[in-house]
Amino acid sequence: MLAVVCVLTGCGTTTSAQPTLSGPGVLTLENAKPPAPGGEVGGASTEFDDADDLSMWTKLSETEKDVDRITKLDVNKTAKGAMYLEPNTSAWFDVFRGPYVYQDLAGDIVMHARVKVTGKSAGWPKRKFSLGGLMARQPNSYAKPNWVSITVGTGEKSGQVEVKYTQDGSSKPQELAVKEGWVDLVLARVGRVFVALYKEEGGQWKVGRRWPSTLPDVLQWGVTAYTDWDSYSTLKKDADKGNAKQVKGTPDLKLTVDFVRFLRPELPEYADPLNDASVPDQVLIKAMTPAGA
Repeated sequence: MLAVVCVLTGCGTTTSAQPTLSGPGVLTLENAKPPAPGGEVGGASTEFDDADDLSMWTKLSETEKDVDRITKLDVNKTAKGAMYLEPNTSAWFDVFRGPYVYQDLAGDIVMHARVKVTGKSAGWPKRKFSLGGLMARQPNSYAKPNWVSITVGTGEKSGQVEVKYTQDGSSKPQELAVKEGWVDLVLARVGRVFVALYKEEGGQWKVGRRWPSTLPDVLQWGVTAYTDWDSYSTLKKDADKGNAKQVKGTPDLKLTVDFVRFLRPELPEYADPLNDASVPDQVLIKAMTPAGA
């Protein structure tokens, strides 16, 4: 892959060049394959039809010894055939930490979920940065957090998909408007590239972001939700104190997850998913979303 990137982006002092739409290095729609279901990672998929499905998921607060910022977590109880999660006041931003349940998985992954985020009353959450969705995180990275996420809910404004890459404790988020209701999310890694995609109910898949990454082979892949950033108040400038205790506030988020499915993506070696001339958006969507999704 490194050699391919060198060819596509230019090396040394030579002029960088994008591949032509019909030349070598371009993955066409007809040659792209949807990710493969089943196999090793397929066994981690969870439909949440049975309360025992929760046993497949691990709380980060337990494995890495942190404050448990989850108010309520169950499967096929509060919401039939779904995981249900209510976070307490919390944040995933820079070195701040929030709720997270996950599975350890290795290699190239497509994580696909159908989620719904609301406030505790009808509609979007009322508190800023109340978001729920998917995350892939480097284990044991409290000191210098490294993770990528795609979440939906209320960011700076209500009705947003937030795509975010946090590298060594520095978060770079981007918000994209989305309609209220169920949203399909995909977070995927192929090679050293991460991609985030989303689809509103009844809509079409859209590419949220592509990122280069140097994260290790084994990551925590899972579900997150957090809420009520404003209640951190002066602690926004003191992450150590903010992480050390449960901040009192006004949490306002309910996350329902219909399913989480894991698949293996397949890209030919010549394709560079960081380069949208090599892998255009519609081709990336085909290669990173399950067939028929």
